[in-house]
Amino acid sequence: MSKEVKRYTITAALPYTNGPVHIGHLAGVYIPSDIYARFLRSNQKDVVFVCGSDEHGVPITISAKKEGVTPQQVVDKYHKIIGDSFKELGVSFDIYHRTSDAMHHETASDFFKHLHNEGLFIEKVSEQYYDEKENEFLADRYITGTCPHCKSEDAYGDQCEKCGTSLSATDLIEPKSALSGNKPVLKETKHWFLPLDKYEAWLKEWILDGHKSDWRSNVYGQCKSWLDQGLQPRAVTRDLDWGIPVPAEGADGKVLYVWFDAPIGYISATKQWAKDYGKDWEPYWKSDDSKLVHFIGKDNIVFHCVIFPSMLKAHGDYILPDNVPANEFLNLEGDKISTSKNWAVWLHEYLEDFPGLQDVMRYVLCATAPETKDNDFTWKDFQTRNNSELVGIYGNFINRVVVLTNKYYEGVVPEREELSDYDKEVLAELKAFPAKISKSIEAYRFREALMEMMNLARLGNKYLADEEPWKLVKTDEVRTKTIMNIALQIAANLSVVSEPFIPFSAEKLRTMLGLDQLLWEQAGKDNLLVEGCKIKKAELLFRKIEDAEIEAQLEKLEATKLANQMVKSQKANVSFDDFCAMDIRVGTIIAAEKVKKTKKLLKLTIDTGIDVRTVVSGIAEYYQAENIIGEQVSVLVNLASRKIKGIESQGMVLMAEDKDGALRFVKPSDVSSNGSTIA
Repeated sequence: MSKEVKRYTITAALPYTNGPVHIGHLAGVYIPSDIYARFLRSNQKDVVFVCGSDEHGVPITISAKKEGVTPQQVVDKYHKIIGDSFKELGVSFDIYHRTSDAMHHETASDFFKHLHNEGLFIEKVSEQYYDEKENEFLADRYITGTCPHCKSEDAYGDQCEKCGTSLSATDLIEPKSALSGNKPVLKETKHWFLPLDKYEAWLKEWILDGHKSDWRSNVYGQCKSWLDQGLQPRAVTRDLDWGIPVPAEGADGKVLYVWFDAPIGYISATKQWAKDYGKDWEPYWKSDDSKLVHFIGKDNIVFHCVIFPSMLKAHGDYILPDNVPANEFLNLEGDKISTSKNWAVWLHEYLEDFPGLQDVMRYVLCATAPETKDNDFTWKDFQTRNNSELVGIYGNFINRVVVLTNKYYEGVVPEREELSDYDKEVLAELKAFPAKISKSIEAYRFREALMEMMNLARLGNKYLADEEPWKLVKTDEVRTKTIMNIALQIAANLSVVSEPFIPFSAEKLRTMLGLDQLLWEQAGKDNLLVEGCKIKKAELLFRKIEDAEIEAQLEKLEATKLANQMVKSQKANVSFDDFCAMDIRVGTIIAAEKVKKTKKLLKLTIDTGIDVRTVVSGIAEYYQAENIIGEQVSVLVNLASRKIKGIESQGMVLMAEDKDGALRFVKPSDVSSNGSTIA
């Protein structure tokens, strides 16, 4: 038996403030959570919708070091970028808080102290990797080395991204610090641990038995996998100078681990919101008649379904999440979104490139949301959905209704006369839409709900196409008025049911129709626009997106891909001494010939100023032997000689390789004396 819900606490995963947010974050978390919150508010539910910047942890300190600023400056910068972008996109948080705020520090400290005073932590000394140059303990993510399974040389201390195997930092072959590049050493340190194993039996009962039928299969499956493997104590503190100081004796130089303090950010945000608006925060987190829903991406499932509930259970005063509708990942043009490789569509850049088109991105990301499996965003699909669906279906219907009403009746809503059987059928369908959309949203099936919303626009288009009032008006004015009245009622209903999905367009539509914002309970009615009231002139709700705009975005991604390839091809660092050991001199090619039975090799005779020597070079695809005699080139003269196709090659000619793989001589801009050194 379901409980009576008096209030809703909706949380959206705290974005990490070492960079802006991208479309993967939006599709996974922020668009669905906003749809849900807007829908509940339209149903007059008591809702608090909270989020905020996650501002602690090692990545922030690394970003600060790279930029030569303080960690606070880093989080201040991205907190503003992210917060402003969310606001411009219409994400309707009741508060967008931050974990560097005093309210959060106090709340997280009190939470730790409560568990500590109850004796619910384990204190133990363990060995962790330490960077002696940076004087810092290293998080697993900041230790790299060779994967013991697939031998990839770019594995992290917690996972190998090439083969996907979960790792411990001590598993890595030849580990090195991502901070200094040096080999870390193991050093003893004391930390406080939450004994997750103590809550394993309870978690199995609560999740595996209690939520088998109402949680998404991807969420349930990941939780089951973790629980089946068995839980281990997890450190809630770490050695770092950026974060919330651990409020315990003997904890100097230690802060709360970011995974522990970040989810408490939901609570501190609610407390700050309550303080700002004169509310009581506690019922939203401590009353059994409140419903807590976490919106997250799949990489956060374990934290929100296993670890944070264990923290709440241990504390004893808090309610547990009713649902955690986590989405899978959104890819970009067939490749995994990567912030480190800049392979993303950043929200703040989109808002600059497509001003006024917030709803288009909201619509497309909901339509392609990775609710049950990974999905792919492409710019061509973005364009098609806008032009074919928003412009061609929704916008086209509204434009026809408003234009015709102004043309035939000077914008006055006409009276409705006797209904035909088709009219009654259409009105019956209209009445059913709000319940269908509600059912999908309440089940967290937002793609399905969006499709039903668009089906209402399709109903309106079909009704007009079937009845053809632009023809009928010439012969039957009375019937035409009825048709236009019904079409206007469909348009008015669209302004209600589309508000959670495309709020800017819904507001624009309400303005055109002369309506105040309506409640969900009014949707489905066929008298939202009263006969005799006047609507305004038509304005386009959506505009067509041109090919040139899409090509510009694809070119931007192509440039990113090229830059990544160049970085990938960059060779390992060498010492200054190694570089100085290379003897590179200007030389002149005095003879050249093709090496027999090869396609790529030329035999060059070069005057290096110190001698005349033979160098074999793989440049025959780019240069004809007879055309390069007299060319000055750069020659590595102290490279050990070796035989190539039976010819003793005594050095190497330096070449530049462009993005297409073509080779060109590296040579002085002005003629220089043979033997001139290049330093």
